[in-house]
Amino acid sequence: MDDSGSTVPRRQLGRYLKEIRENAHVTVSAAAKKLEWSTPRIWRYETGQVSMHPNDVEAMCRVYGASRETIETMRALARETKAHGWWHSYGEAVEDWFKLFVGLEAAATKIRHHEANLVPGLLQTVEYMTEVISTDNPQLNEAERQAKVDVRLRRQRLLARAIPRAPYFDAILSEAVLRRPLRAPGAMARQLDALVVNSRRHNIGIRVLPLGVGLYRWASTGTFTMLDFPTDVREQEPTTIYMDGPCGAVYLDKPHEIQTYEDAWRSLGERALDADESRELITEIAKEMTHGT
Repeated sequence: MDDSGSTVPRRQLGRYLKEIRENAHVTVSAAAKKLEWSTPRIWRYETGQVSMHPNDVEAMCRVYGASRETIETMRALARETKAHGWWHSYGEAVEDWFKLFVGLEAAATKIRHHEANLVPGLLQTVEYMTEVISTDNPQLNEAERQAKVDVRLRRQRLLARAIPRAPYFDAILSEAVLRRPLRAPGAMARQLDALVVNSRRHNIGIRVLPLGVGLYRWASTGTFTMLDFPTDVREQEPTTIYMDGPCGAVYLDKPHEIQTYEDAWRSLGERALDADESRELITEIAKEMTHGT
């Protein structure tokens, strides 16, 4: 039986340890000399090939001059690299400092997203994201809501990134996503118009899954994201499946898990409208909402 657990925590730990080292202007050779380790050992850690003991992580962070908060966060993630499975719980220090999914998203070359309920965060207008945030978090004051909006807007810059090249975002949206209105008159029509505009960008694909097409394979999975990573590297990272909810997020990267979601994605693609047909339907629904027909 495979006891290695998910590789997601250790890959992201390695990615952040490398970032901390480079920000401190410390070379691999200098770090190895200070720690009395071999350079291949640091390379294995930074590429996520092996799990790490929290004490080793702390030793590296101290060499790089990391803060106490950063060290504790890294130790927590190191403990996860030895877990048999992985569930990232919101509200913990790791979520506040890390924003793990955003880090994985930024490292991906392609993002495949199936959405059953909401317009994907990367494609939301300010009006749309504001209503989503307000509905989910009615206790927040105006400043707190705006802070969350600002974070989401910063995240959207990913798709306009020039260096490194922005990832390709391939979305399949349930027709129900398009027909769910917002409270503000005209807001949903403006969101749909924005989807049409975004669908013409070179690195964004938007397809619609009509309500009348029936079931697709593994329809019980609901909303999910598939992150594909660079292939022109020495150690290619496996595709990672991500799903979240109000209390946490799950990451999957075992071969059988990846295959299940590849099957689901293929089935969705076979039933979805093509890009042009999808634009036509989105435009039609936007007109219906605008004119109240």
